[in-house]
Amino acid sequence: MRRIHSSITMVSISVMILAFLFSGILCYADEGPKIQFKELKWDFGNKKQGEVLTHTFRFENVGNEPLVIHRVRTSCGCAAAILSKKNLNPGEKGEIQAKFNTQGYYGEQKKFIYVESNDPSASVKQLMISASIEVPPSPKIELDSYTTDLGLVLEGEELRTEFNVRNKGELELTVTPFHKDASFFIKGKKLSSPLKVAAGNTKQVEVRIPARKKKGLIREFIRLQSNDPMRSTLSLYLVAYNVSKEQLKELFDKYRTILD
Repeated sequence: MRRIHSSITMVSISVMILAFLFSGILCYADEGPKIQFKELKWDFGNKKQGEVLTHTFRFENVGNEPLVIHRVRTSCGCAAAILSKKNLNPGEKGEIQAKFNTQGYYGEQKKFIYVESNDPSASVKQLMISASIEVPPSPKIELDSYTTDLGLVLEGEELRTEFNVRNKGELELTVTPFHKDASFFIKGKKLSSPLKVAAGNTKQVEVRIPARKKKGLIREFIRLQSNDPMRSTLSLYLVAYNVSKEQLKELFDKYRTILD
């Protein structure tokens, strides 16, 4: 009986010691500032493109020391986060107002907000806002290439190339190309008004740029302005290397054996 009683006593003492240690750990865990949010995620659901979505994340300092918010940053420039206050005493509450400008976005979107503080257990808290952006029928521009290498160009010759403009949208696409010297042609006819491309169609545009006096590497940029709400401005980059007849002859003589 004594042995059984002794065993029970040892078990009881062990349980008390473990309980004491566990309570000490919990007390230690509560030491210092501690940030606690009401929710870490917010879904706006289905929204129309162009809307500015706003949600307020509320938080509290549930620790026993002052909480300091060092920094609040977002994952992209389309989202903004406004902090109500940086310093919160124990028990104080604060807010972070999150805004997401949906202009130019479509489909499922997720944006993140990072809250940096002096909370020793969670120095960075991640918040997320999400939405499904609905886009009304619209034109959608696409080029077959955004960079064209014309290779060697003989001095005195104009720069010539072609590119395809495709409309992958549901409405008619209008495109106006801009370049200070270039002329644009459709099937040999000079383009004098915005190019129109029906939904689902493709049109080929020829570019002609007058001869450049500069020798060596030539870079040209063509800007394309369209009624695509998602990509109203695109750039086409042209690169060429301008050589004289003498330089071309030298190159030909040098590599004649390779070419034969």
